[in-house]
Amino acid sequence: MGLEIARDRFSEEDYRRFAERLQVSLEVLEEVLARPGFGAGPPTIGAELEFFLAGADGRPVPQNRAIVEAARHRLLTIETDRFNLECNTSPFPFAGRPFLALERELEEALGAARQVAAAHGGRVVAIGILPTFRPEDLDPAALSDSPRYRALSAGLRRVRRVPFEMQIDGVESLRVSCDDCTYEGANSSWQIHLKVPPADFARVYNAAQIAIAPVLAVSGNSPTFLGRQLWEETRIALFRQAVDDRADAHPVDDWRPARVSFGHGWARRGAWELLAESVAQHPPLIPLVCDEDPRAAARSGAPSLLELRLHHGCVWHWNRAVYDSAGGGHVRIEMRPLPAGPSMVDMMANAAFLLGLTLALAPEVDRLLPRLTFGQARRNFYQAARHGLAAELLWPAATPPSPSPRRAGELALALLPEAQAALCRAGVDAAEAERLLAVIAARIGAGQTGARWQVRTLAALSARRSREEALAAMLEHYIARSAEGAPVHQWSVPS
Repeated sequence: MGLEIARDRFSEEDYRRFAERLQVSLEVLEEVLARPGFGAGPPTIGAELEFFLAGADGRPVPQNRAIVEAARHRLLTIETDRFNLECNTSPFPFAGRPFLALERELEEALGAARQVAAAHGGRVVAIGILPTFRPEDLDPAALSDSPRYRALSAGLRRVRRVPFEMQIDGVESLRVSCDDCTYEGANSSWQIHLKVPPADFARVYNAAQIAIAPVLAVSGNSPTFLGRQLWEETRIALFRQAVDDRADAHPVDDWRPARVSFGHGWARRGAWELLAESVAQHPPLIPLVCDEDPRAAARSGAPSLLELRLHHGCVWHWNRAVYDSAGGGHVRIEMRPLPAGPSMVDMMANAAFLLGLTLALAPEVDRLLPRLTFGQARRNFYQAARHGLAAELLWPAATPPSPSPRRAGELALALLPEAQAALCRAGVDAAEAERLLAVIAARIGAGQTGARWQVRTLAALSARRSREEALAAMLEHYIARSAEGAPVHQWSVPS
């Protein structure tokens, strides 16, 4: 959600006033986005990295509040559960060496977190899902001590009224039920933000929707949950169900919009329509009304539109539109599907591939959309999450019939030169672009993503251990190799 609040209890009158304010905010936003020059300027990127705290035994350490308060670092904040932290980077110019800038700032912040965490018996772990979770780690007591998360939990329970039921069928199957939204905290992601001029938003956003499947397929890092081997990127299935306010929805699809989704169609008008969808399709969860009059604030600059941002922050499209009043106001695309980890260089390579491929496809979007339906793009996304490099993806073809099926790893390898060229056209240092995308090429060549390394390591360690013991041992090898800094395709599988 990104916004801190001071209250976690609300009345029906609060909900009524909040709903009215959302409609006013949408009217104001439409006017603001139409202003000549709004959101103009050189593109910038930023990122959010979520990570876990784990002890010497590999078990989660529920000390996020104490660690944030002791570290006193401007980039660190707590996340949903007491064992989650998040690092929010500064925005950096896209031209030059933006990934090096992100890496340096993250390393500095994570260093501060590591130092303080050690004093609390914890270690920093950047991984999609902590493999050592047990159901008792995710009971209602796991929720972070914050009005923001108490309000989110209460809002979801107010709408849903029954326990959260989760079902994930992959290599193995998992059925689990919980009374709160704490299972959302079992996910850690690596989220990339790209500032986009309003006039270009729909085109770039649709390009990101197409690009994400091959990038996700080569980036999986979450193959297990609660002792079961599930999807290559199990986060995608888990997060959707962990905050689903539809009490009787089918776990894969439903005619009613889910709060976590790939979206509902190609963007046509840009950022405004995506925020308007959130207001129309989903009841408010946290009806906090601020003192700012949106219309009056718009007359003197960029209004905060706090209510609209708060509501939209509780609707988690995998690629999400963001309005921000900072710097005179702008809109950006928040790309949410990538997992945390395995190493810093892997995360930078994943970000470079996603941004480069998005920019490469954007000028071709009008030609691509007739050749790939939105439903096919959505199918690609879930196939990539489930099967990783082995996924069969549908890709726009120059001649009919279009699209044509392609193996995800082979498709990604073929797309890397386009992504690299687009990064360079955007002003990214050529050596930086080449270095990072070479990591992706080597990963595909080795056939080893973070998810595949975890699965192979788990199989090797299970020969002499129980599943629980093997998962804990696998995590120890993961932490050690991640600290060494080598990309995951170079990691050996322990014997």
